[in-house]
Amino acid sequence: MGKVERVVFLSLVLDLFAFTIPLPLFPRIIEWFTKRESSDPNGFLSRTLSLVSSARALVYQPTSNPQRWDVVLLGGLMGSVFSFGTYRFISPRIGALSDKYGRKRILLLTMIGNILSGLVWLKSTTFATYMLSRVIGGLSEGNVQLAIAILSDVTTPENRAKALAHVGIAFAICFIIGPPIGAYFASRPLPSSITASGIEFNVYAVPAALTVILLTLETIFLVVALPETRGKHAQAAPEKTATNGASNGTANGKANGATHQTSRQATVSERIQMLKTLQHLHFLFLGVFSGVEFTLTFLTFDLFDWDNKQNGALIGSIGIISALLQGGYVRRALVKVGEGNMARRGITSCALGLIFLTILPHMVANHRTVAIRLLQAAAACMAMTSATVVNSLTAYASLQCDDVSVDPDTGKNVEEHPDLAKGKALGKFRSSGQLGRAIGPLLACASYWTFGPSLTYAISAVAMFALSSKMKSVTKRRTVTTAKVE
Repeated sequence: MGKVERVVFLSLVLDLFAFTIPLPLFPRIIEWFTKRESSDPNGFLSRTLSLVSSARALVYQPTSNPQRWDVVLLGGLMGSVFSFGTYRFISPRIGALSDKYGRKRILLLTMIGNILSGLVWLKSTTFATYMLSRVIGGLSEGNVQLAIAILSDVTTPENRAKALAHVGIAFAICFIIGPPIGAYFASRPLPSSITASGIEFNVYAVPAALTVILLTLETIFLVVALPETRGKHAQAAPEKTATNGASNGTANGKANGATHQTSRQATVSERIQMLKTLQHLHFLFLGVFSGVEFTLTFLTFDLFDWDNKQNGALIGSIGIISALLQGGYVRRALVKVGEGNMARRGITSCALGLIFLTILPHMVANHRTVAIRLLQAAAACMAMTSATVVNSLTAYASLQCDDVSVDPDTGKNVEEHPDLAKGKALGKFRSSGQLGRAIGPLLACASYWTFGPSLTYAISAVAMFALSSKMKSVTKRRTVTTAKVE
């Protein structure tokens, strides 16, 4: 791992650690605000819950605990606010801005917004201010996107997938440590010296403060350690350059079925079309997966009445399995399997996990142990999905951004195609995923309280199997490489 790769990896660990801390707390955060503000019928939360309840009543009347069903949908709204801000305002623009002004400068600007989001959460004593923190966080999210662009700047097509696997490993590590630590500190009060001042803080002020500290440390680390990478191009070793077609055929041949070169003109059109296809797949996958993923803690809240600690353990177990798969399987197998096929395996694994979740609600009443085992099996399947799909699709998309500086046909210098500039192209790719993340939790939560968990997960399983079938068109296509043909 090179110096820049190490810096990016460590910064991602800090960033994603801060991001995963509040994940197991969402159901209890809403419950706390509900109890706190229920006496104010004109408050923001009361009006929001009233709107949610009215919308639910149009299509479904639960036989028991309607308030809990409303909490599930409201949780979906919270998840969507963050992702919609990223999709609508950040991802399409931040990559292009980094192409123009530099990766480091734009990354540091996003860090300021992230810290502000944490500070607002720390001080939020109303649901309105808490939602404001989510909005600020969504508008400031650019760390992962820019990390991918930076890694694409400093790696060659041959080692790109392995370098980008570090992003997935960082996610996995933080899903191991973040949720359990968030759950642990959720029960810890602020020091009496702070509470004695009379200033009121959020019920989960300690996890919020820890988030701010981590983000501040990350910002300082980036200022000191991260060099500017915009405009830098990694050089492949001579022996690898000569056999690039073959090596890419090995890495992606099963994904694309060919190893020969095309002209630059054909390459540009093929890459742009492939990027559009990958954006579409990214949107569809995350639209389903993020919704299912988001409902997991609400499923345990609804059916098992789990607390923060138990939810943190569940999310942490997914992170552990994902990390083991990333380091022990994905990075080694990706070269032989190819990005497209690896993504397809992860999607199929998700479909299998959704089948387990479909069966689970029918087992809770009379076979609780079996229900928990089904939940654990589903978590393992989703860990496989987390370890493979997004990383593989992202690596595949980044390969399309590798434009050549010399036309292999004419030998003349050529300018980078504007639609293939790394920051802009990867920004659009990530934006499509964020749109899926914005819509997914809403649809999944709406389906959860309209049709119930079993039908929701069954429909999602069918959607994943259909998406796996659709992936065949990608796995059969050719990877376009940038090496000069001898």
